[in-house]
Amino acid sequence: MTGFILGIELDGDGAHPAAWRAATHAPSALLTGRLHAERAQAAERAGFVFATFADAAVPPAEPGGIRARLDAIQRAAFAAPLTGSIGLVAEAGTVYTEPFHVATQLASLDYAARGRAGWVVGADDDAGTASLYGRVGQPARPADAVEVARRLWDSWETDAVIRDVPTGRYLDRDRVHHIRFEGDDYSVVGPSIVPRPPQGALPVFGPAALAGDAELDVAFFDVAGDDLVARAADEASRLRGLGLLAVVDLEVALDAAGVPAADRVAALDAHTPWAGSHARYAGAGEPFAALLAELAAVTDGVRLHPAVLDVDLPELAFAVLPLLRETTALAASRPGGTLRDALGLPAAVNRYQESA
Repeated sequence: MTGFILGIELDGDGAHPAAWRAATHAPSALLTGRLHAERAQAAERAGFVFATFADAAVPPAEPGGIRARLDAIQRAAFAAPLTGSIGLVAEAGTVYTEPFHVATQLASLDYAARGRAGWVVGADDDAGTASLYGRVGQPARPADAVEVARRLWDSWETDAVIRDVPTGRYLDRDRVHHIRFEGDDYSVVGPSIVPRPPQGALPVFGPAALAGDAELDVAFFDVAGDDLVARAADEASRLRGLGLLAVVDLEVALDAAGVPAADRVAALDAHTPWAGSHARYAGAGEPFAALLAELAAVTDGVRLHPAVLDVDLPELAFAVLPLLRETTALAASRPGGTLRDALGLPAAVNRYQESA
């Protein structure tokens, strides 16, 4: 481990379904690349190791909310050339999407980000998503899609591209491998159409429910009820036993501009109640920094879901993270480094090159 890992979710205008009402921009800006790049830059300046971009096959459908979003890999790609150290981790589905295309898109993102891309494994199998693809039931398994992606990233050896002008060869065909995956639902011969990503293999993030099934590097988990820190410690211990980094999801609303967090949330709840799906903190910055320090003692990291990004991200940057640094060793992403480096993951080994 390289220190406590701080991540942030940058989807939409924030975790609260009415967050757009408190945003400092027009709703249409969410459909431009500039806004997503600016937010990733702000998260990078604040010191977050990675940012995630949520996604789904169907658009958001909150009553009275914004019902459109750009593809997550696109959003991360907008931010890639305009950031220099933060990890850009896009969610991409595994149930109804084609794993070959997902793997190659993510490899391309890693090139655009110069080794800072990651993947959040999506596993939506709801009826709405199924009908969008004209299917009934779950046709594929997330574990298979992850395995296919990892094999495709390995299918080009690191030095497969030779650019040999005298012989007119761009690559050495002996260093490019068919993956020959055979699953219950599909088969993939390969190889990839994109050379091996800069990181070798992108860090793979996913919900704790997939731990022990799909080959993850980082597991996101939730805690519910009282005694958040003790519950987080128990689940983190289980996930670490599986060889995974354990990162807890936490929603947050902070006091801002003299307005208590509870009042801010209540004003938004008057439009659309915040049901949420993660543990939540609402209050001042100093106690929140203390809570994060407690979590740092029992987990590998936290992914924050700010209620309103335009309000809570600046508060996190100036009222929380500086206090946290005084008490806690934090992981750091550095210019020129990879996301694997920042997470403390070992170098990716190419299964085909090692066995050749």
